[in-house]
Amino acid sequence: MPTMAAGVAPAPEDFSPLEKMPPPEPESVPVEPEPRSASQAQVAPEPEPMPHQPVSAIPSMFIVQITPELAPVAKVGGLADVVFGLGNELEIRGNHVEIILPKYDCLRYDHIWGLCETYKDLWVPWYGGAIHCTVYFGFVHGRKCFFIEPHSSDNFFNRGCIYGFNDDVLRFAFFTRAAMEFLWKSGKNPDIIHCHDWQTALAPVFLFEIYKFLGMTHPRVCFTIHNFKHQGVTGAQVLHATGLNRPEYYFHYDRLRDNFNPHAINLMKAGVVYSNFVTTVSPRHANEAKDQGQGFGLEPTLHIHHVKYGGVVNGIDYNVWNPEIDHHIAQRYGVDNIEEKYKNKKALRDRLMIADNEKPIVAFVGRLDPQKGLELIRHAIFYTLHRRGQFVLLGSSPDGQINSYFWSLKHQLNDNPDCHIEIGFNEELSHLIYAGADIMLVPSQFEPCGLTQLIAMRYGTVPVVREVGGLADTVFDKDYSYKPLNERNGYVFRDYDYSGLESALGRALSCYYDYPDHFRELMKNAMRYDFSWKNPGQDYLNIYDLIREK
Repeated sequence: MPTMAAGVAPAPEDFSPLEKMPPPEPESVPVEPEPRSASQAQVAPEPEPMPHQPVSAIPSMFIVQITPELAPVAKVGGLADVVFGLGNELEIRGNHVEIILPKYDCLRYDHIWGLCETYKDLWVPWYGGAIHCTVYFGFVHGRKCFFIEPHSSDNFFNRGCIYGFNDDVLRFAFFTRAAMEFLWKSGKNPDIIHCHDWQTALAPVFLFEIYKFLGMTHPRVCFTIHNFKHQGVTGAQVLHATGLNRPEYYFHYDRLRDNFNPHAINLMKAGVVYSNFVTTVSPRHANEAKDQGQGFGLEPTLHIHHVKYGGVVNGIDYNVWNPEIDHHIAQRYGVDNIEEKYKNKKALRDRLMIADNEKPIVAFVGRLDPQKGLELIRHAIFYTLHRRGQFVLLGSSPDGQINSYFWSLKHQLNDNPDCHIEIGFNEELSHLIYAGADIMLVPSQFEPCGLTQLIAMRYGTVPVVREVGGLADTVFDKDYSYKPLNERNGYVFRDYDYSGLESALGRALSCYYDYPDHFRELMKNAMRYDFSWKNPGQDYLNIYDLIREK
């Protein structure tokens, strides 16, 4: 099967983003259950190989990731960790991986080795003219990376931060066009182009509407959606800017037109329609987005393209998040000497100047975003203190009002010896909190995957999570899970309210005090889970093999 175009619902005759791969007649479509994960590449602890295709027989591929973020050089959220971790895993498995991202002025240049000019005269079409760019190459902890620097009065990527500007859509539309122009001009011919979120969702549009006519007929596109909430909804100016033009063509409902605003185009929808496969970052969230109202308006599009749609749980990098080798923590430890973990608890208390006593430490680490359940986090602070626990929070928000609120909460609790609120983000401190806390709280309204609970479990910190998205795919309740006892690894609540939170957090605190041996076994169960990139890496290779040109 050459591509996933067989899964694209028939569209009007003049619509052919996957022109080389016309949809088959209905009777030729194989009958199979609706996929709950990444189609044939189902997510499981030990993924099965593709039908009639042993895993070992998958040939090595040339894979290019186009991304707005990459850890640790340009990181805002989990997307950056995913691109780095997945790229690393794919290379370990013998594939050639290159990553393309903007050359921001705020890059962590101390993590880039051998940075040098590699393509000096890249002229990128823009508004009927062209913008001159320079492309740099460098290694980011072993990953091969290209950084695109435009020389323009628009000053696209010299603004001190990555997101948050009125022209973000145009900035990243330009970057995506530049990345595709670079691939073409430099003669690169990848098997797979893997693009991420709305910022790079125009890549398959450029490929199938422009570059395939210039000879780029080989690449196939995998598009990963990390957050449905931000979709890049914009007007026709992006079409004129990038050279797509023809608004009457792209404003067709089956192409780029937003599902609810007939005068807007939706870049994330473009990625869904034009790519060969679409993934979210957990199977549960894939279903929630398509069928349970968490697609933020993209539900009809996901239904149309459901055959090329699924979910793959993210992994975490065990070279970074691993208490056995972590140089940011006070005492290294593993599942066989878990008692050493408590030296980190003591070190965390000393650093944050909270009381050294017998109480458990409940922690929250992450963005202070409404998605993360801010009202439940606030309630959990006072509930934990009431239940003889300590609470540590590390986080910040781009929203000034949210930051101000938590600053006022910090002042309110400043003299409490059992609470510390740290507004901001500190990488070293986050490692110490994961190692030193007893319980990690993740009460999200929605959570595509979540890395916090995966990291916490690696450090033997028991997660208390809401049953949603990737949290439900990875955390199994100690008291009510269908899993056997030795596979239960945390506490889960369903309802997004104070009672729901208390039902899980209260049980965790009670277990800590009343059944310490049970709590210790729960910690060990969590540490034994493998949430590395090994399984997700195989899932993505299965997807790539499914859609690649053969």
